[in-house]
Amino acid sequence: MRADGDVPTADDDPTAAGDESAAGSDGSGVVRRDRFSGGPARNFLSSLAADERIFAADLAVDRAHVVMLAEQGIVDEAVAGEILAAIDDVEDAGHGALPDGEDVHEAIETAVVDRVGPDGGKMHTARSRNDEVAACIRYRLRADLLDAVEGTVALREALVETAEDHVDTVMPGYTHLQPAQPTTVAHFLLSYESAVARDTARLLDASDRTNRSPLGAAAFAGTPFDIDRERTAELLGFDGIVENSMDAAAGRDFLAESTAALATHATTLSGLAEDIVVFANRGFVDLADEYASTSSIMPQKVNPDTLELVRAVAGDAVGGLTGLLTTLKGLPRAYNRDLQRATPHAWETVDAVTEATDVAAGAVATAEWPEETLEAAAGEGFSTATGVADALAMAGVPFRTAHEVLAAASEEADDGTPDIDTLDAVTVDVIGESLFEYVSRERVEAALDPVESVASRDSVGGPAPEAVAAQLEAAAAGIETDAAALDERRDALAAAATTLESEVAAYV
Repeated sequence: MRADGDVPTADDDPTAAGDESAAGSDGSGVVRRDRFSGGPARNFLSSLAADERIFAADLAVDRAHVVMLAEQGIVDEAVAGEILAAIDDVEDAGHGALPDGEDVHEAIETAVVDRVGPDGGKMHTARSRNDEVAACIRYRLRADLLDAVEGTVALREALVETAEDHVDTVMPGYTHLQPAQPTTVAHFLLSYESAVARDTARLLDASDRTNRSPLGAAAFAGTPFDIDRERTAELLGFDGIVENSMDAAAGRDFLAESTAALATHATTLSGLAEDIVVFANRGFVDLADEYASTSSIMPQKVNPDTLELVRAVAGDAVGGLTGLLTTLKGLPRAYNRDLQRATPHAWETVDAVTEATDVAAGAVATAEWPEETLEAAAGEGFSTATGVADALAMAGVPFRTAHEVLAAASEEADDGTPDIDTLDAVTVDVIGESLFEYVSRERVEAALDPVESVASRDSVGGPAPEAVAAQLEAAAAGIETDAAALDERRDALAAAATTLESEVAAYV
C-alpha cells in the first residue's frame, strides 16, 4: 500500500512487470533487452529446454497470479481476460513453440506479450522470476513426490502379498553373509516392508513441506501492491504460504529434504536388490523372465539384471543429493543463479528412484521362492546353535556358559554341525554334567530343527507364524492408511485445479 492509501496498479509503473523485466521490441525477450541480448553466455544461462518439465506448472502459476491480480483490482479484468486467453493459446501451442528465452518463464511471458501487446506484460506485476520459479518447482515436485509415494505403497503391497504366501516357508538368515539363524521368507520380506513404510512417511513429510507457496515474495523483499498471497496459494492447491519473503524466494531446503528422502529410499531398494541378487545366486529365488536377462554368449545364463540396476540407482540418488547440497552450501541470501543448477539434481533423483521402485515391486510380485531348496538350506552352518544355547539358558545355565558349550561343539564337528552325542559330550567337558540333565533329548532335537527353531521365536516381531501374522496385519493397516493419505493429497490438488480452471473461465 502507498502512504496515501491508493493501491498501485500496473498502469502506475511502467516497470511493474517485475524486478528486472520490460518487454523488448527486437525479439530479445521481455527480460534482458538489448544490453544483455547476445553473446555466448546467453546459451550458458538458458534453461529453456530443461524447463519443459515445469511448463505446465508455470502456466498454472501464471493463471493463478493473473486471477488474483484481477480480483485485487491491480489489473483490469478485461486485460486479465486477454492475458488468460493468451496463456491458453501458449498451452495449446506447447513448449516446443515457445520463443527463445533464458527460461520457460521469460519465454511464456514473451509469447503472451506477442499475442496481447504491451498489456501482456502486466501478468508479471507484483512478482519476480525468483518467486515464480520457486512456485513452479514446488508445484511440480509435490506431484512427483506423490508419484514416488505411490511407488512405495505398491512395493509394500507386493512385499506383503508375497509374505502372506510364505509365512511357513523356512529359509536361512544371515549376518555378515554367514549362516546365522533360520527365518522365513515372510519375515525377511516384512523386514523390507517396515523399512519402505518409513520411506513412505519421509516422502509424505517432504511433500507436505514442499507444498507451501512462495508466490508473492517477489525478488525477495515483497511488493508494494495489495496482493493476496493466500489466494494464489489456494488456487494452486498449496497448503499455505512460506511467509518470510526472503526465505520464500531463496529457500531450497525442500529440495534437499525431498532428495534426501529419495536417496534414503534408494538405499533401502539397494539392500533389497542385493539380497535378491545373492539369493538368486544360491538358487533361493527365481526371478520372472521379465525381470531377468540372458548372456549374449552363454545361453544358459539367467541374470538378475533389473535388480542390479535397482541396486545401482542408490549411487545416482546419493550423487544427486551430494550435488544438490554442495550447490546449496554457502549460498548467500537471497537469490543466486546457482539455484538453476540445483533443481535438476532433484528431478533426476525422483525420476530414477520412482522407476527403480516400480521395477523392484514387479520383481518381488513375480518371483518364485522354492520352498524345498530354502528349507534344506535353512540349517546350514549350524544355524540352529543359538536355539540349543537358548534351551540351556532357559534351564538355568548362564547364557555365556551355554554359548561356550555350543561354540566348542561346533569346533569338534568336522563340518561345524555337531550331532546330539557330540553336544552331550562337550557339555560334560564344559559344565561337568550331561546336556540331558538340563534339556530333554526331544527338546534338543526340536531346537536343532529349523522349522521348530522358527516356531519357537514368537516374540513380537519374530519369525514364528503367529508373530508374523501380527506383522502382516499391522503392515496391511499401514498401507491402507498411507494409500488414503496419498488419495487425500491428490484429491486436494485436483480440486484446486478445478477451482482455478473455473476462475479462469470467468475472465476468458
